[in-house]
Amino acid sequence: MEEEKRKGLYIDWYLIVSIVLLALFGLVMVYSASYVQGYQVYDNMTYFFDRQLQWLVISAVMFTFFMFFPYRHFRKLVPWIVFGSFALLLLILVPGVGYEVNGSMRWINVGPIRIQPSEFVKVGSIIYLAYVYSRKQAYINKFFTGVMPPLIIVLGFFILIMFQPDLGTATSIVLVAGLLAFCSGARMLHIISLSSLAAWALYHYAQSAPYRLNRLLGYRNPFELEQTEGFQLVQSYIAIAHGGLSGAGLGQSVQKLFYLPEAHTDFILAIVSEELGLIGIAVVFLLMLAIIGRGVIIGTRCRDAFGSLLAFGIVFQLSIQMIFNAGAVNGLLPITGIPFPFISYGGSSLLVNFIAMGILANISRRTEKERQEGLEKNEALPLEENEEIQVGRPHVTVVK
Repeated sequence: MEEEKRKGLYIDWYLIVSIVLLALFGLVMVYSASYVQGYQVYDNMTYFFDRQLQWLVISAVMFTFFMFFPYRHFRKLVPWIVFGSFALLLLILVPGVGYEVNGSMRWINVGPIRIQPSEFVKVGSIIYLAYVYSRKQAYINKFFTGVMPPLIIVLGFFILIMFQPDLGTATSIVLVAGLLAFCSGARMLHIISLSSLAAWALYHYAQSAPYRLNRLLGYRNPFELEQTEGFQLVQSYIAIAHGGLSGAGLGQSVQKLFYLPEAHTDFILAIVSEELGLIGIAVVFLLMLAIIGRGVIIGTRCRDAFGSLLAFGIVFQLSIQMIFNAGAVNGLLPITGIPFPFISYGGSSLLVNFIAMGILANISRRTEKERQEGLEKNEALPLEENEEIQVGRPHVTVVK
């Protein structure tokens, strides 16, 4: 690694190795969880595995591209990113373009492939918020001029995603927006007020339709609704109980035999638990925490407000996806349809997560390069005498 630094490569191998291990583990589990369904439905045991592998190759290429694409160039692209995000979400509403699965209109067909626009909006909203809030540092404590304007754009994303409907993704985007506002230095009173308003709105929205209320009831009382809304969660419990500490063995899951719906997508953690037990789950979370921890370090070390907020936004989104999915699988949270990062089957999710990781790796490269250049010039690091560093939140603001 020292030789790479001398050549100016600055590759963050800690981040890359964790991502590769998790993605390869996910590929194995997608095959294990889906080969029965692939054979039964498509007469091809590797049907889902082949498609996930194709998306993984594409994702690896995009990761490499964004790892070397200077993240600061995104500043000039922000208007196009926002416009493109709205355009993609609106395309879903166009008859003949949007594609419906299980009652949700969340996908569009692009030639031979199908993508989920809301996954790309996750990254687009992070880039937008990081850019705007990094420029509002001087008056971020003012509600109407500092905190609120960017949230209007996020509200637009939220409304369009709710038309699909996809409460889980829409909620995750709003949560990331609130966390980025907090890291930017917004007043706690503003954060609490907005959080309370959002929680009130989500609560009443969840109760406004029978299917949403039934999903909440199924999450709270799954065994009372075992044959209806609680069926999926009960089957997940059975898988987890069957796995125990060490699991039944790779490929030996019983619940994937058409007992557990979405076994290779939203509930793949249940199959991991059944086949590899608590040990397998621990490996998954250790790798995820390694990625998240590395992201926190990258965001803290970055001396550019835009880069720091961008890194933390990516970490927040990844963490929220992990919590939402794991919480749904073990019954601590309602089922929202959020995939587990790098593990669940799904091309759009995998691609977007790799793009986000590529951006994170580029921030790490840029930060390390500037640090090394500063050392070579014998500059006082990390700060000069006339600089002051303000630390009180995850974001670090440097003031000259």
